[in-house]
Amino acid sequence: MTFTWFHRLGSPPYVYGLAQRLAPWCAGSALLLLLAGLWGGLVLAPPDYQQGDGFRIIYVHAPSAWLSLMVYTTMALAAAVGLIWRIKVAHAAAAACAPIGASFTAAALVTGALWGRPMWGTYWQWDPRLTSELILFFLYLGYMGLRASIEDTQRADRASAVLAVVGVVNVPVIHYSVTWWNSLHQAPSVMRLAKPTMATSMLVPLLIMLLAFTLFFVAMLLVRLQAEILRRERASTWIREALKR
Repeated sequence: MTFTWFHRLGSPPYVYGLAQRLAPWCAGSALLLLLAGLWGGLVLAPPDYQQGDGFRIIYVHAPSAWLSLMVYTTMALAAAVGLIWRIKVAHAAAAACAPIGASFTAAALVTGALWGRPMWGTYWQWDPRLTSELILFFLYLGYMGLRASIEDTQRADRASAVLAVVGVVNVPVIHYSVTWWNSLHQAPSVMRLAKPTMATSMLVPLLIMLLAFTLFFVAMLLVRLQAEILRRERASTWIREALKR
């Protein structure tokens, strides 16, 4: 009885219905938090004493970078569950994660480059954090490309899952790169064991944006998961019944 919930999450009809119910709530909450975070970060927060108003890009860059790692970790965990327990819904969740994670990673790279030009004098440096983040982007692309290149769904699931699980080693490399090597990238100022170094007026909007981006990811994942389940289960009778409701 303890693992009943786990088995229910392996049922496509149950997961499809759950995703259908939860997606609007997550999307609505994300929108409200996003508006509050942007207002707090772009209007209420004071300029940084060194970077001026240029620091405000952090309210998009930091959540995008955080989600790039979170989504890949989620994708790898779902892929591992699919490999170990052969749960098709887990493979579907991993497949649904990839485009979302690639988008967040691209946003992190682009906003980082826009911030780097006035602060470092260049859009790009082969800095450990930047380089490992670029590798993460290629891992997302490789995962999607591998899936697309194999017509058989089960073979595509297994092959892409192995790539996702192996590639997860890059996640701690990205996170700790600023402490393991000499880096142009600033050290962590929020996700640290000690007290955050940001002023409260700047930190609170950033935390709101982190939560908003996380809920947006969950909403997008639920929507894409529904589409992935529909594609995989299109011949099932329960799909026709669900679409009639």
